[in-house]
Amino acid sequence: MSDDIAAYKWNKIYASKDSTNRKHHFNAANVLLDHSDLLPKTGVALDLACGLADNAIYLEKCGLKVHAWDISTTAIDKVNAYSIKNNISIVTEVRDIEKKPPVKNSFDVICVSYYLERSLVCDIIAALKPNGLLFYQTFINEKVSCVGPSNPQYRLQPNELLKLFSSLHILAYMEYGRVGDIEKGLRDVATLVAQKR
Repeated sequence: MSDDIAAYKWNKIYASKDSTNRKHHFNAANVLLDHSDLLPKTGVALDLACGLADNAIYLEKCGLKVHAWDISTTAIDKVNAYSIKNNISIVTEVRDIEKKPPVKNSFDVICVSYYLERSLVCDIIAALKPNGLLFYQTFINEKVSCVGPSNPQYRLQPNELLKLFSSLHILAYMEYGRVGDIEKGLRDVATLVAQKR
């Protein structure tokens, strides 16, 4: 997908979303909420492909200096407006991360939710500072509902997230797939928390 088409697609999606009356604590990714006790007390965090920046807002409330990047100008405009209204400090940027990935050793925490671009894995790992933490959550192919992308290219194969980030020290991983009672537990996604050592 070309950059212009991708930006247009996401601008159209975010134009229809209301960002003014959100309870961000509950909209942050499960991987972040479930493992928030692993977050450092200080440091610099990145919400990569942030959308309406639920993760960034949660990380800012946890005391981190936060950057939020997305290709959608509409999403970033809404994040900026919400931040001003609610006195939240987030450094936002309209950024095509596939063309301009984060630089090496720049973040203590990187959070990625519902975004999968396999070519960026090495850049994400490199962008973590020593002992930096990665919180990652995205869709898997072994799904139990229709939530998420229909194109399997944007969904993970079994244990693929583990393999992609195998050079990091894995702290937590979950991928239930269709095992057991599919009405319970976090389904349709894989979650990973890992540290650069």
